[in-house]
Amino acid sequence: MLQGEGTVYLPSGRLKSGQPAAGSAGAAPVVEWVGMVAVELTEVLRRECGSFAPELSRLAYERGLAVTAADGTTRPIPVTATPVVLAASELRRRVELSALLASAGLKMSRAVLAGPDREVLLSALSPLERSIAERTHARVTALATTRVDFFVTDRPMALELNATIPAMQGYSDIAAGALLVVVGRHLGMSERAIASLEALNGSNALALYRALVAGYARERSGEAPERIALLCRRNDAQLTEQRYLCERFRELGTDADVVHPDQLSGEDRVWANGKEYDLIYRHLFVRRLEDAEIEGAGYVRSLFEEVPSRRVVVLNPPASQVEVKTTFAFLSRAASEPKLAKSASLTEGELEAVRQSVPWTRQMRREPGVGPHGERLGDLVAYAAAHPDELVLKRAWDYGGRAVFVGQARGEHSFEERVRSAYKESLGWPELCERCAADPGGGGFVVQRLVPLRGEPHLLCSGSEVVRADLYVDFSAYASVGLGDQPPWGGVCRGSASQIVNIVGGGRVLPLLTSEVAAHLLDAWRAASKRAPVV
Repeated sequence: MLQGEGTVYLPSGRLKSGQPAAGSAGAAPVVEWVGMVAVELTEVLRRECGSFAPELSRLAYERGLAVTAADGTTRPIPVTATPVVLAASELRRRVELSALLASAGLKMSRAVLAGPDREVLLSALSPLERSIAERTHARVTALATTRVDFFVTDRPMALELNATIPAMQGYSDIAAGALLVVVGRHLGMSERAIASLEALNGSNALALYRALVAGYARERSGEAPERIALLCRRNDAQLTEQRYLCERFRELGTDADVVHPDQLSGEDRVWANGKEYDLIYRHLFVRRLEDAEIEGAGYVRSLFEEVPSRRVVVLNPPASQVEVKTTFAFLSRAASEPKLAKSASLTEGELEAVRQSVPWTRQMRREPGVGPHGERLGDLVAYAAAHPDELVLKRAWDYGGRAVFVGQARGEHSFEERVRSAYKESLGWPELCERCAADPGGGGFVVQRLVPLRGEPHLLCSGSEVVRADLYVDFSAYASVGLGDQPPWGGVCRGSASQIVNIVGGGRVLPLLTSEVAAHLLDAWRAASKRAPVV
């Protein structure tokens, strides 16, 4: 499938809607060519998938495309035989857009916590998150990895910013790599040719490795880490992805291990299982350390409370305040409030990125405001109650999509389940708006303009079965902040039967291919078709 490419993101950080970049008179033909490649490859894969789908499902699961349960068992994450195809230039533009938004989000969170509205963000955090944010936010000026989640219509529209555990770098590589391997073998390509396509398609695991090394050098005067610890809970939901990343880091030349809080110790350096570590990649929510059942939480807390840490480099350092959705609401306001934008020192490029890609987002509070179309509103809650088909309600600080209510989906069983899970009773949309406005948990709610999205037809591979399904597909782009040059980041696509897309909650992963790689697969198919015997 080809995602919309209606906006061009220029290398300067400036954006222009619906126009090709300077010097690219052939941009329209290129987009047309990419679309043709995407459509033709999708048709080929639909016809051929019965021959390779079981192997695709098996290989993806074997490489680590799975969710781990609390008891340590794993279940495969379904992968599609139908990829998303993007021009490499468009992928780079989306990564650049993600970098601008991530930088703006970090700046905004620091400005708010240093100003009179600091309680708006702090109230969303758990006690430990709050304590760490108050002590360290001014010193968090770089993030090795972030992820901005988009819905793509005529252009990418950003839904939220992830800086706490911006995961799926491994999952994205696994999905694309597994598809290239099984389809390549099916078409008779050599292992060397397949490997070259994997390299050409790019690797988020490689980008993550380079970002971590760059982040370490930034804190340790240009030195390189000798050993990396990937820190997560025992039986973390994404444990298989962490193990995959470890293998990739070792292949890239740095020893790495998955470690858990109860394994860490050391006064001057950090040790685990008899090994010394100088870099920790944090795949652990700070609030998990408040769980009395997690052994070693006190030691990890002492590491997180010190930024930068003298014992070990922690990347990303705790920065929950960046991911709180209220920060996104402040960014949305900054697009039309020069004073707020100036307080956060947002650049013109960052502001233009916000204007072009951040949907109208506001705190869900009973107060006057400015609406999505610039109109004056007497009361935001009353406006939200009257416009369910245009809006989404989101708890400011939560994860997993548990407290996200899409007004357009009211009346659906999944919507009813979410409301009952949150409030133990059924609520109509107006009543839900009132309840959310009065609910202070997790910093209250934000209200965001709905980004309309249509389901796309895809082929899901699960075990030996191939299932046709209409999926809502999002696109996420990775980026680093404050490290100088960006590593070679890419993106990841998820699909879901509902408009709330979450992997642990039952989402799927779609392979993301560049158009150049897709064209090579088509060439291989044409060559194989010519060799095939005529029946």
